[in-house]
Amino acid sequence: MSSDKHLDIQHAVQRAFDDRSPLTIQGAGSKGFYGNPAADHTLLETSAHTGVTSYEPTELVITARSGTPLQEIEAVLDENNQALPFEPPHFGKTSTLGGVIATGLSGPARPYNGSVRDALLGVQCINGKGELLSFGGQVIKNVAGYDVSRLMAGSLGTLAVLLETSIRVIPKPETEQTLVLEQGADDALQTLNRLSNQALPVSASSYHDKQLRIRLSGNEAAVRHAAKIIGDDSKQGDSDYWADLRDHKLAFFSDPRPLWRLSLPPATPRLNFEEDSILDWGGAQRWLKTDVAADTIREVCDAHGGHATLYAPCESGIEAFQALSPSVLTLHKRLKHSFDPHGILNPDRMYKDV
Repeated sequence: MSSDKHLDIQHAVQRAFDDRSPLTIQGAGSKGFYGNPAADHTLLETSAHTGVTSYEPTELVITARSGTPLQEIEAVLDENNQALPFEPPHFGKTSTLGGVIATGLSGPARPYNGSVRDALLGVQCINGKGELLSFGGQVIKNVAGYDVSRLMAGSLGTLAVLLETSIRVIPKPETEQTLVLEQGADDALQTLNRLSNQALPVSASSYHDKQLRIRLSGNEAAVRHAAKIIGDDSKQGDSDYWADLRDHKLAFFSDPRPLWRLSLPPATPRLNFEEDSILDWGGAQRWLKTDVAADTIREVCDAHGGHATLYAPCESGIEAFQALSPSVLTLHKRLKHSFDPHGILNPDRMYKDV
């Protein structure tokens, strides 16, 4: 059935290319909120294209079709005490592998284990002309100077329709422990900066409401040693906290105000509109609930060498992603034209006219 679905997807793209008819590409729709709203174009679903096609636990590589549920992949890996290194958010039980790759979203472990892009080894996809393409494989390969497979991570389906991906996996740690320290925001940032300069088995860190949480992962001796270095004044935290942060189930996220994701250098002091925020990724990612104007948020982030993404659905017409510089936008448009010359794949989902 999946083989037939592969052909169905390819034929649908070929017809759309011939007719110059835009397509809205969707898996199960669990991350449809992310990016600019999808236009009312012909829907091309990939959720029926499922199945793990190759898994070599000893080689630490898994290959699966784009519609394969994320829960299924994680269950297969768990049987061999392995996991996806970037700890992807689910945002619902229907999350698919294709959606994970297309959005490029990573969870709390991202600064310590790498991103979706870092773990992506190869892809099979269909470009905007309906051509079947394969890049990479079970080893990382560069094609014509570009690591083309990794371009798919975070592209929101604007370059190609993902059919199959190969991903590097990692062994699960022997043990994990979450520590909680009562600190002010400035002290927490100093603590995180200090810990980043030490060889400690930190696998997640966040700060909210005067509580700094640090997750340690590794063998028992290393975790015990790190906990002693971090401080005897810490207390044990709930290990479920990280899944709740990853999937935005904490009470913080129920606030009806717009949700922003700020990407900043980790040592950046708290910004003047960060009264209600969660510091994630050691301070490099900050979840912000605020009614402050988008232009103000983005100007301040830009001045600190970062950028801001409007993460939650918004009906105000504000662009989800911060505007690119003219030179970078030109590069994006060239890539888009190369993969999708008629602009039929998820048009405007990332940027206008891209």
